[in-house]
Amino acid sequence: MPKTEADLQAAVDGGLFEESHYLDLKKAPTSKGDNKELARDLVSFAIDGGTLIIGVQENKDSRTFELAPQPLNGLPEKIEQVARTIPDPPLTIITEEVSAAADDGTGYLIVHIPASPVAPHMVDNRYFGRGDKTKYQMGDAEVVGLHTRRRDTEADTLTLLRKEMEEDPLRDIGAQSHLFLVAQPTAGRRDMCLPITGAKDWNQRLHTLIQRALQAPRTQAALSGGFSPDLSSAHQGHRRARGVALSSPGIGAGRVYTPQGGSYDESVVEFQLFEDGGLRLLMTRLSEGTSKSYESPDEAEQVIFDSAAVVFTRHMLELIRLISEDVGYHGNWAVAVGANRLRGRRRWSQSIFASYHRYSADTYEESTGATLAELRDAPGTVTRRLLGPLLRSLDSEEAFAKALTDEE
Repeated sequence: MPKTEADLQAAVDGGLFEESHYLDLKKAPTSKGDNKELARDLVSFAIDGGTLIIGVQENKDSRTFELAPQPLNGLPEKIEQVARTIPDPPLTIITEEVSAAADDGTGYLIVHIPASPVAPHMVDNRYFGRGDKTKYQMGDAEVVGLHTRRRDTEADTLTLLRKEMEEDPLRDIGAQSHLFLVAQPTAGRRDMCLPITGAKDWNQRLHTLIQRALQAPRTQAALSGGFSPDLSSAHQGHRRARGVALSSPGIGAGRVYTPQGGSYDESVVEFQLFEDGGLRLLMTRLSEGTSKSYESPDEAEQVIFDSAAVVFTRHMLELIRLISEDVGYHGNWAVAVGANRLRGRRRWSQSIFASYHRYSADTYEESTGATLAELRDAPGTVTRRLLGPLLRSLDSEEAFAKALTDEE
């Protein structure tokens, strides 16, 4: 991808620029109508991914391209605003500025549109796709086909999630609700994470990843507090089939649970990373028994820590982002969250007025796709897709608004 104006000029002179299924060249939008047209271009690329270069235009007479540097002040923000506000659902894009050699505040903007896991997107209630060189309005059959393909991908991810829930080392232990998170790269190599899992210092690398995720400023700012146990509780390293893991002391070699004789025996955290890039996270204190001073422990009511689901999901998404960047993977991810032993339980509250909304199913499952652009710039949006139905059922979505949204 061009990094300088000289690179762009060389591409023009060499006849390397040609509008295609994956590339479009335009001037900057200047009107409301231009913004709508730009939004249609962006959503058309969102199906298979593509790049838009602003500041290179076609000479209609010679049918060649030429540089047309645009004012860069505010341009990236304007393009991102168009992507976030006009398409439905909103798009997350990545922009790169290339300054003109004249150093006069003008230049070029390279806009990367990742293949969206929630495509197709609408503009003015119409779906747009990309043909060989231009966009077009999609027909009903093509839209249905894309939705079917997306549901198939989500179903595959839910199958991975259910496998983790079935293989829970504490499946028959205690009464607490358990939280499960799984993530899988959709286009990664089978040995994508071998530089981490196969390294001699893999144990230290996993610890470092966890600390980076826990200390990420943006994630910390989005969360009003932490939760115990957290990811740092997983500090014992284990080799696993095709991967490695860190776990709290209760889970040993072979994923066998062994009580340690402590008061928090049932509260376990495990993080697994596999050679193919798959991530798995287990946390077994999604609920806990609470009782009044005059009640016996046997009368304790299990209440759900919905804050734990939010905290661990945001940390999991940050881990995915860090791993993507560390191993150089820029593709999409399939992510799913699940929980069990929920039926009849309500959320924990510090208030003397306990919630009366009790969850009506035994398990919760939700999956979505995520682009690297979303992991970088819109993790709150991804978190909302994963946890929104659960939090709304518990009447607590508004309590986590900061963690479920993203700063503009």
